[in-house]
Amino acid sequence: MQPDAVRPEPGAPVWRRLSPRMLLVHPVHEVLRQLPLLVGSVVLGSATNNPLWSLLGLAAIVVFGVARWFTTTYRIDAEEMRLRAGVLQRTVLSVPRNRIRSVQTDARPLHRLLGLTVLRVSTGQEAHGDKAFELDAVPTGDVPQLRAVLLAQSRVEAPQPADIGVVLARWQPSWLRYSPLSMSGLVMITAAAGLIYQAGLGQVLQRSAVVESGLDAAQHFGVAASAAAAAVVVLVASVALSVGRSLLTYGNLVLRRHGDTLHLQHGLVRVREHTFDMTRLRGGTVREPLLVRAFGGARLDAVMTGVNGAGEASLLLPPCPAATAHGVLENLIGDNGVVTAPVRGHGPAAARRRWTRGLVLPGLAGVGLCAGALTVGVPAWSWWVLAVLTVGCALLAADRVRALGHRIDGAWLVSRSGSVERRRDCIATAGIIGWTVRQSPLQRRAGVATLIAATAAGTKRYVVIDVPAEQAWAVAAQASPWVAQSIWATPGM
Repeated sequence: MQPDAVRPEPGAPVWRRLSPRMLLVHPVHEVLRQLPLLVGSVVLGSATNNPLWSLLGLAAIVVFGVARWFTTTYRIDAEEMRLRAGVLQRTVLSVPRNRIRSVQTDARPLHRLLGLTVLRVSTGQEAHGDKAFELDAVPTGDVPQLRAVLLAQSRVEAPQPADIGVVLARWQPSWLRYSPLSMSGLVMITAAAGLIYQAGLGQVLQRSAVVESGLDAAQHFGVAASAAAAAVVVLVASVALSVGRSLLTYGNLVLRRHGDTLHLQHGLVRVREHTFDMTRLRGGTVREPLLVRAFGGARLDAVMTGVNGAGEASLLLPPCPAATAHGVLENLIGDNGVVTAPVRGHGPAAARRRWTRGLVLPGLAGVGLCAGALTVGVPAWSWWVLAVLTVGCALLAADRVRALGHRIDGAWLVSRSGSVERRRDCIATAGIIGWTVRQSPLQRRAGVATLIAATAAGTKRYVVIDVPAEQAWAVAAQASPWVAQSIWATPGM
């Protein structure tokens, strides 16, 4: 039997409230969300010597957080799910149950402490803020049954706690070696520094004892040595932050398959779960950034109808050993020859375009250095920099040439391209609903074209770059036989 809290009403549905335990969560989250307003009230209280302003600001935020629970209700009937929310501005969201594509859960530390879970319903359309259908929050014990009810008309059988399914991948501590290669730690440091200066704390930081000690050390040891030491400190901090973020976000990751259901769970402190409908799977994308690929790693994204093909929504595996990503994708699409098979190159014209683009920057830099040497003179080390730049760009161009290609293997279209951010898209040809051939002026001059496969899944469009122009429609017809019929049926073709 399903609990009354999640059972759809056969007659007039009843509007239900979220768990009363959210009265302990909403005020805390509202304080964190409205932190700038709270800081402003504290500053105002200090400026007027009246601490009552600070208390009034805190009280207003807490009251607003409590009011969110009283003004949020939802109901589930046989046809749709509705959510009413809003304190100052009332909104009503309605989602047909047959349009639900996936259900995600998210349990932050405070939610986990109180036995609660945030549940999000996705129809495949990107939604943020008030447009996102989110129940914050429901009792954790009700989540399995609620997920089963919501996905009942989507042909997705939600996994039960006792059903472990087939484990496709499990997080390993060795995956952490790929974390520093994403530069996420450096981005976090840069963002923190920008936030400090935007908050007006830059001058305070410059007068701090740490900065003054650093300036004294620079005068004592020299600017070069101090800069090198600062770079090492930033690098170590960046690595530590990247590894820590990856550990907290993806630790305990388990990817399971339960028949036609794919279930992903990950996170140490904040636990997230995502249920995918395998019947809507249209392939996968293996992403291999240059540094991650150099250490034998890759990331795997799902290409599914109703799931955004970019970002965290489609992620199945974070950077991990490439063999793991390939093995999981082979298991999902059921074709061992597609994921790792060699691709067909696009010929000398496409290769020349990669070499031309790769050597443009060194060429312009060389012209500039020659002009400078003939007029004002340039330092000797600049020629070494130019040589290193030329070699690096040439290696990238050669790698892009090796990567570029496609393959049509049975029911699958494979497209591979890129070097700094290499990707291999494996798309089911049955899910392709349209083809487009585009040529820029430079492509027309080179005799190549970009072939675009349109699909309702993932990023909606997958490209095969710089195909020989005379072969573009033949490639499309090989993947989709109906293209050949359309071409012959078109007058003048």
